[in-house]
Amino acid sequence: MKAMLLRGIAPLAKNPKPLVFEDLPQPEPDADEVLIRVSACGVCHTELDEIEGRTPPARLPVVLGHQVVGVIEEGRNKGQRAGVAWIHSACGKCSFCLAGAENLCEQFQATGRDANGGYAEYMTVRAEFAHPIPASLSDSEAAPLLCAGAVGYRALKLCDLQDGQTLGLMGFGGSNHLVLKMARQKYPNSRVFAFSRNEEEREFARSLGAAWAGAIEATPPEAMKAVIDTTPVWGPIAAALKHVAPGGRVVINAIRKEEVDKEVLLKLDYPSQLWLEKEVKSVANVTRRDVRECLQLAAEANLRPEFQEFDLKDANAALLEMKQGKIRGAKVLRVR
Repeated sequence: MKAMLLRGIAPLAKNPKPLVFEDLPQPEPDADEVLIRVSACGVCHTELDEIEGRTPPARLPVVLGHQVVGVIEEGRNKGQRAGVAWIHSACGKCSFCLAGAENLCEQFQATGRDANGGYAEYMTVRAEFAHPIPASLSDSEAAPLLCAGAVGYRALKLCDLQDGQTLGLMGFGGSNHLVLKMARQKYPNSRVFAFSRNEEEREFARSLGAAWAGAIEATPPEAMKAVIDTTPVWGPIAAALKHVAPGGRVVINAIRKEEVDKEVLLKLDYPSQLWLEKEVKSVANVTRRDVRECLQLAAEANLRPEFQEFDLKDANAALLEMKQGKIRGAKVLRVR
């Protein structure tokens, strides 16, 4: 099978083509697994974190990709269209798994990091971690929902927002553009403010219904109940804390932060940024329930991601654009 393979860790500045287009043996599913013939796979910023070593793969070489859509060719539900998300497996027995918090399981395995993912023509996964794809969603529409959408959905739940309360979005790429659509559906009387480093992204946010859009350090029209931060650096967290209302919450939707300007977080001004019971909460992975509820919401509410398509062999180009901040919606690799 054809696959884009990561063989080593290095900054994209030193190696702008970290993935190699290769022929690999087609994987054989174990008894509890399914074999998926991949048709599309979303591109995620977490792949940059893997490539550059902030969340390094458990082994090398490895096939990246954790927003996978395809058809089950062997195993349970053969012939069904299915998706695979960041959660590749969990133990199913610990207190977290039994409480429905399998995203916190110590044995959590990530697709495309701890096991080969979807930057390939075929992949395997345990049957219970393959998610049915609603018929109304195309392959390329469904792919970003499996991570950008699902983790955005989880972040939105963690905001504890009530209809009518204001939500802020720091960064406006693959995940937050979907959160904006979800928020407008779930909280029709709430206003959403978007913060971004460039005007093109801010205009994109306005076109999708943001009530206001400004630069990362801009002062919004009013204090916000919650802010979801999806940026790769520390500074926006400090900026967000200045503008959340008393009792408000900043939810960090990022598996890792880059080392750039990390000292900002260490210089928070307590009276203006943390006092009055303001909170900072992180999002850790996703559960199967998050993925399936996100897919259901998208199907029922006709929510569709904005996306750009690339051929599988052009995965390096898609990743480089993401690193350079050239993001308008999501990026999706067409595998077949």
